[in-house]
Amino acid sequence: MSQGRPDLVLLPGLLNDAELWRAQLDGLADLADCHVGDLTQGDSLHAVAQQVLDRAPPTFALAGFSLGGYVAQDILRIAPQRVQRLALLDTSYQPDTPARAQQRRAQEAAVRKGAFHGFGDALMRAYTDASHHDDAVLMTRIRSMTQRLGAEVFLRQSAFEREDGSDVLRAFDAPALVLVGEHDGITPPALHEQMAALLPDAVLVQVPHCGHLSPMEQPAAVSAALREWLLR
Repeated sequence: MSQGRPDLVLLPGLLNDAELWRAQLDGLADLADCHVGDLTQGDSLHAVAQQVLDRAPPTFALAGFSLGGYVAQDILRIAPQRVQRLALLDTSYQPDTPARAQQRRAQEAAVRKGAFHGFGDALMRAYTDASHHDDAVLMTRIRSMTQRLGAEVFLRQSAFEREDGSDVLRAFDAPALVLVGEHDGITPPALHEQMAALLPDAVLVQVPHCGHLSPMEQPAAVSAALREWLLR
């Protein structure tokens, strides 16, 4: 960390890498030293969280998107003293329901049976706001990212058991940001209202014209919210 500048660890989601955070890496470079965690190795959330901690600065601001939000909560279980502030974007704190676990297993079985080509049209439409479905550049970026990471990473990450994060959120008494796209159909706004209520010092931001992939769909709004959070 440069003197006076925070370290910011950014955690991507399922089948995401640093491309998810491309706009934020550029937009926040004047304010923070940014690091993107690798969530593609390890066979459990706990193992991935420990790997992130092993490579992270001694203390840092932590932002987790989607699956990365669950990893962030596990980091708080392991080493809460190292996290100076927390941002949770388009994610959840709830454990998998039996129905969601069954849906995940069905997706895994489908991937094992056939060739994997990243997010298909149906998933792309589910993950993004309707206003972006005709944005060919954005859709190509998302599809290329998921293809690049591939079936092995999908199967590994999909199998992670999602735990209840209520207790770690209640215990985190430092500046927090909870951000969600207004049309996020994967982790809806109601979940984020609940997370913000659990956190003692949280600001809730709902991003207009946005689905689940907020850092890519509305990069300027997400960067602005993260900037305000880092400066609080």
